[in-house]
Amino acid sequence: MPSPRRRRLAAYLAVVLGTTIVAPLTGGTAPAAAAPVNLARTGTATASSVELDRADFVAAHVNDGNRNSRWSSKYQDNSWVQVQLASAARVDHVTISWPNACARDFVLQTSANGTTWTDVARVQRDTCPRTDVIDVKSAQPVTHVRMQGRQRWSTYGYSISEFEIWDSVAPAPAPSLGLIPKPVSLSENGGTPFTLAPGSPIVALGAGASAPANHLADILRPSTGYALPVVAQSSAASQIVLDVGPGKGPAGQAAEGYRLTSTSSRVTISADTAAGALHGVQTLRQLFPQWVESDTVAAAVWQVPAVTITDYPRFAYRGMMLDVARSFYPMNEVKAYIDAAAQYKINRLHLHLTDDQGWRIVMDNPASNPAGIDYPLLTQVSGRTAMTYSPSGQLMGTELGVTGFYTKADYAEIVRYAGVNGMTVVPEIDVPGHTNAALHAIPQLNTAGAQPKPAPGQQTVPHNGTGDVGYSSLDADSPATYEFVRQVLTQIAAMTPGPYLHIGGDEAHVTSHADYTTMVNNFNATVASLGKTVVGWNEYAGTTLPQNNAVVQYWNGDRTAVATAVNNRGAKVLLSPAPHTYVPQKQDPRQPQGGTWACGGPCGLDRHYDWDPGTFIPNIAESSVLGVESALWGEWIRRLGQAQYYSYPRLIATAEVGWTPQAQRDYADFTTRLSVAGGRLTVQGINFFPTADVPWRRQVIAKPATVTVGAQAGATWTVTAPGAASADLIATVTWSDGRVESLPVTATREANITAMQINSAFTVVSRRTFAAAGTYTGTLSVRSAGQAPITRALTVTVRAT
Repeated sequence: MPSPRRRRLAAYLAVVLGTTIVAPLTGGTAPAAAAPVNLARTGTATASSVELDRADFVAAHVNDGNRNSRWSSKYQDNSWVQVQLASAARVDHVTISWPNACARDFVLQTSANGTTWTDVARVQRDTCPRTDVIDVKSAQPVTHVRMQGRQRWSTYGYSISEFEIWDSVAPAPAPSLGLIPKPVSLSENGGTPFTLAPGSPIVALGAGASAPANHLADILRPSTGYALPVVAQSSAASQIVLDVGPGKGPAGQAAEGYRLTSTSSRVTISADTAAGALHGVQTLRQLFPQWVESDTVAAAVWQVPAVTITDYPRFAYRGMMLDVARSFYPMNEVKAYIDAAAQYKINRLHLHLTDDQGWRIVMDNPASNPAGIDYPLLTQVSGRTAMTYSPSGQLMGTELGVTGFYTKADYAEIVRYAGVNGMTVVPEIDVPGHTNAALHAIPQLNTAGAQPKPAPGQQTVPHNGTGDVGYSSLDADSPATYEFVRQVLTQIAAMTPGPYLHIGGDEAHVTSHADYTTMVNNFNATVASLGKTVVGWNEYAGTTLPQNNAVVQYWNGDRTAVATAVNNRGAKVLLSPAPHTYVPQKQDPRQPQGGTWACGGPCGLDRHYDWDPGTFIPNIAESSVLGVESALWGEWIRRLGQAQYYSYPRLIATAEVGWTPQAQRDYADFTTRLSVAGGRLTVQGINFFPTADVPWRRQVIAKPATVTVGAQAGATWTVTAPGAASADLIATVTWSDGRVESLPVTATREANITAMQINSAFTVVSRRTFAAAGTYTGTLSVRSAGQAPITRALTVTVRAT
């Protein structure tokens, strides 16, 4: 039976078109240069008109190299902008970056004299903003390049932030191992790679080695087709060895550190603990070709480069929060969310189990129940509610929130599965605010000091599925409040082997300060009495935190209060600052759903990467920072596909922020490594957003075929190209017998940014027949405008009938 990591939710997966690439109407060929030049930078831009005749919208902004400036036309369809080159030159391709006022219909034109124009390509698109990359391939030098508008996207004019005119294609990217998070120490030794063989074993040495060794086997077996037995000893060649025991890992990093060494005959992962060995396994899987993530046997050479790695995390806590309260995630989707993150060494799963919109965990009636509370009503009533509409009555998200809840057996399975993947579950019961779901289900909680109030004649408050916050509160003067919270926390503690219980404590706007302090002090003491470490959002920083046994999770607001809790109460800090970790915020202006409040606009990948947790809270030592956490709230997001689309690749950035030393982190270097990971995510079926400033790499694999004379070959190549569209990929196969084929590129899932979906891998199939027996080689070349082609050969063995 395949491991749950191999499950795919294909309904969620389709391409997101980050860049529009258009084939030319006319043109020739030009040799590619090693270093392409943007000819527009030395040219002169002019336009038919300028919006409001303002200086900040003039044509010169299209070639100034600044994407924050723009040319805008008057509100007329028949408008144009052009660049006259400094000298006549051949043009390979043009890139047009449209901010918010795109063209629905335009023609790219070239001229050798500025008077007579040649139509190169007509582009008709109904998305905005976007980037168009257009092949020109001018056979002769040109002096002018023009965007001639036909139809605007809206009632405003056309706007272009950059009009780039390139003399050659971008060079093929330099090789990169693509390891994420970046290891503390990595040496590429340049020796003969390790090659995994059909008879290779995985050797587990030490009591803690068995689980990570079996996890590695589960990853490798489906794609390689190899048996890969996990054994205690072996004399076979090409071994992978996991060696776990005291003193095996990096000194002073026993909890999670590991060493990984690859030679021509052996890969060795050594660590003090099973957790450290599992981190080594996750690094090793990234050293194999991306096709190792395939569900079926792939025709790859399973090699690992010769490297020496010493690695350990900067922070102990590297988490992700999943809001299951506003919209529910069934257990299989939680497992898939775990699968995707575990490979990047995320080690905490924070489940936001309760909120105003729903209650997601079953509670049993206790033997002692003075208030007579019927605890199963929490899920019988508020397990059937979820996020529905905005305060104005508009649907939030693409559909209504999903209802449902976890049984205690479900929760135990999530805890178990998270543990297998190296994660500790952190459950959150949000009190004393965000409690409308509890008030809706339990009459005894609707006492005089609770908010809001039931309608006349009703025992409980109505369900409120809007995104409103701060309107609900438990009653500080009611004994039922404390009985209820203690019972819920007691049951959650009994189900949770991890050390943390999260009590929320945020946005209690209708709770007086005195009542808030009274309740939260009590809840803090309850958690401590249960043998757990209390966690709360930073609003609770001023309460009586258990000395040296509390965590303040910062998301927004007063950092000084957090520092005070550290310095006076010995608290640790968990950092989830909204501009840097909140993934329901838009990451790109093209996204129709999502918030913009945290960053005053989209919170892009760079915002999630470029910050320093060690200095974020003033006047505390880095040793007081427990770690970082990405937070996925559920106002707009529904189901796994959307959750992944908003989380990735930003969650990967947070993983590296929490793991890699600050001095070794660099955004350009990160995006280079992330560009390699894009194909791996594609093979895994993870629904990620193809961030525009990541140079996503393309890879191709092919499987040899055997046919008889006269039968269709069915020779098939598989291409990963994040952010591309099948119609814009040009595929040519050149055969060893001289035949050349131009073949279509197809995908099972195409671009749909509104639906929040990434593309599948692409397929190219040759169905040619062969008249004579023999061995034939077909070399595929796949290219698109502005990019160097990728190639891959396969062999077809043709047998006589």
